[in-house]
Parts: sequence; C-alpha cells; structure tokens
Amino acid sequence: VAERGPGAAYHMFVLMEDLLDKLKLLSYEEEVLRRHNMRPLSRCPSPPPPGGWRRRRREARKALGRAAEASPGRRWPGRGEGPAGAGGHYFALPTNPGEQFFMFCTLAAWLITKAGHPFEQPQEYDDPNAIISNVLSELRSFGRPVDFPPSKLKAGYGEQACYVLDCLAEEALKYTGFSWKRPAYPTEELEEEEITEDDAELTLNKMEEDAAEEESDNEENFIDLNVLKAQTYRSDMNDSAKHEEILQSTIDAAEWNLEVERVLPQLKVTVRTDNKDWRIHVDQMHQHKDGIESSLKETRGYLDKLHNEISRTLEKINSREKYINNQLEHLVQEYRSAQALLSEAKEKYQEGSGGVTERIRVLSEITEVLERVKQETEEKGSSMTDGAPLVRIKQALTKLKQETIQMDIQIGVMEHTLLQSKLKEKSNMTRDMHATMISEATIGAY
Repeated sequence: VAERGPGAAYHMFVLMEDLLDKLKLLSYEEEVLRRHNMRPLSRCPSPPPPGGWRRRRREARKALGRAAEASPGRRWPGRGEGPAGAGGHYFALPTNPGEQFFMFCTLAAWLITKAGHPFEQPQEYDDPNAIISNVLSELRSFGRPVDFPPSKLKAGYGEQACYVLDCLAEEALKYTGFSWKRPAYPTEELEEEEITEDDAELTLNKMEEDAAEEESDNEENFIDLNVLKAQTYRSDMNDSAKHEEILQSTIDAAEWNLEVERVLPQLKVTVRTDNKDWRIHVDQMHQHKDGIESSLKETRGYLDKLHNEISRTLEKINSREKYINNQLEHLVQEYRSAQALLSEAKEKYQEGSGGVTERIRVLSEITEVLERVKQETEEKGSSMTDGAPLVRIKQALTKLKQETIQMDIQIGVMEHTLLQSKLKEKSNMTRDMHATMISEATIGAY
C-alpha cells in the first residue's frame, strides 16, 4: 500500500490553480458569474500599484541588485495580478461552507452541460444528496474514477471538490475542441534587460569602483611606476641637453644609507589583477575542476553506498508489495464485487428516487381531497346535531299518519260504495233475467 508524500497536503492548491485557469479558458465569468450574480473565485485580489507591477518589479530589482539575481526561483506577481498569496484558492480552504457548496453545484452543473451532457441547474432548496449523486454519476459516465465517499463533497471545499471540478473542466475543454499551444513569451523591455545583467559584470563594476577608491586612498603611500618613468625620461632629456661634466658625489655615505632606509618602505609595487583577463578565468576553472574532482573522489564512495542501499530497499519494497498483493487478492475481489453491488444499489436508488416527486405530487392531491372530505363531514356532523330537522321530520310523520288515516277512511268508503253499486247492479240483472224468462214462457203458452 503506497503512502502519500508530505506534499500531498498542498496538492489541492495546485488543482485549484489549474481549475481556475481552465475555467477562465471556458469563459466562466461571462456564462456563470454574471448570469447568477456571483463574485469571482479569486480571494480579495489587491489592486495594482501606481505604474503597474512591472514598474514595482523594476524598482525592486534595482534596489536588490545581486540579491534579486541570486534567487531566480522567486515568483514575482504578473501583470494585473495581486501579491503572491492572493491567488484563487476558493475551493481549497473553508470560508463559507453553504456558499461554497452552492458555487460547487452551480459550476459542476454548468461544466457537465458544457461537456455535452444535459444537466438541470440545481436550486437552493434541492436535496444535497441527490445533487451530489447526480454529479458523481455524470463524472463516472465520463470514465473518471471516484474513490471517495459522496459525503466529502457536502462541505463544498477540499481536495475532492477540486478533483471533481477539475475533471469536469477537462471534459468540457475536450468537448469544445480546445488544445494547448506552445507558450508565447513576451519580449522584455530594454530597461529590464539592462537590469538583469550577469552577476560577474555587476561584481566587476563593483570591484573596479572599490579598486579606484583603494587606489585613491593608497596614492599617498605608494609610488606609481609610470610617473617615475616619465620623471626619469624628462631628467634624462635635460641631462643630455647639458654639457657632459664629471659627476662627483657630495653626499655622505651614512646619510645616503639613512635616506635609503627611510624611502625603502615606500618603494612597494602593487600589480592589480584584471578580472577581465581570460587567463585568470582559465586558472579559476582549473582550480574549480581540481576541487570538484577531489570532492568527487570522496563522495563517490558515499554515493555508491547510498545507491546500493536504495536499490536493496526498492527490491524489498517490490517483493513486499507483491506479497501483499498476493495476500490481499481475494479481498480485492470481494471489494470489487461489493463495489459492483453498491453501484447497482445506487442505480436502483436513483431509479426509485426518480418517482418520488411524482408520488409526492399525488400525495398532495390526495391530501387536498381528504381535507375537503373532512370539511364536508364536519359540516354534516354539525347539521346532524341540530334538533330542528328532527322536529320537522316528526311533524311530517304525524301529518303523514293523519293523511294515511284519512286516506284509509276514504278508501273504505269508496270500497263500500263500490260494493253497494255492484250489489245493486247484480239485483237489477237478476230482476231483468226473471222478467225475461216469464215473458218467454207466456209467449210459448200462446
């Protein structure tokens, strides 16, 4: 199992800087920030000083001199950029988790749409778990691995958030057909070229100035050979012009010796080395070469020993890694199967959560109907507890009974009348029949 190095804690800052460059290439300021009225990701950039950062750089280099040239790895602020340390690390450090999460969801939705996959823009009151699950599903659809829990993205910052946005930005750049070109370096101004001279020339000028000051200081103590030569030449010319005479010394030998002893310390001759001479540079190169060779002989043994130790350690690590991989192979298989089951469960969960909104809508409609039925039931219950309708029903029943009795009496009277009429009709018919039979018998007798 490989361990992460000590620089892994700063990896998210590098990811954030790359992400900010990619977002600027995708014109996120016009398409996202202005549309949603958001502020840019850079944290409080300082305004450029009067004259711009280039002028500040020139002034600093003039003031620093050799110190600025001795630190080439230092990063100076560029054009329109604030001080070092004011870069955009919005998703790398926690500032406002709610605002950072909303910015993360907005940028992720925009980048997914930019990459060719339609994605609905999340709203402020949407479920964070559903948004994160949908974003990670789209990220897996692009073929990007996701080896961290979704809860890491709820904070809206951290290495995982930077990783997700960086992957989506790369996919968006691929979809738009963007390709990196060779960098075009700007031409430096003449003043900067004069400033950035070689260290050797700066040192040479300084040494010449020091030499001139030293010469002026020591002028009283040392005799210049050129001046002596000129004076000797003039004296020789004057002597040749004179007539040849016999030279006789009038100075005492003891006094001459005293004068020689007094002047002897002042007859020192100083020969200053010229740093521009190529022979001096060659000698220095040979000296440095000898020093390097002597140091190399001492350090070669240590380096060989260190190389052997590192090789043995690497072999041990490789063998141990193979052993661990062989021992954990079945666990890796189980982990992969568990990952497959988890992905299937997540897909089922997404399919199930898709119909939740529809069921919620149906539930709201049923709730409205239930409230209406409850209201009607309460109205009917209140009307049933009222005694006035019952009194009216009783009165109506009494009236119906009276009318029924009257109808029964009328029916009995009608039935009696009908029976009387039937009996009367029957007696009449019988009388008529007897009368007819008597008449026929009389007629037959005659």
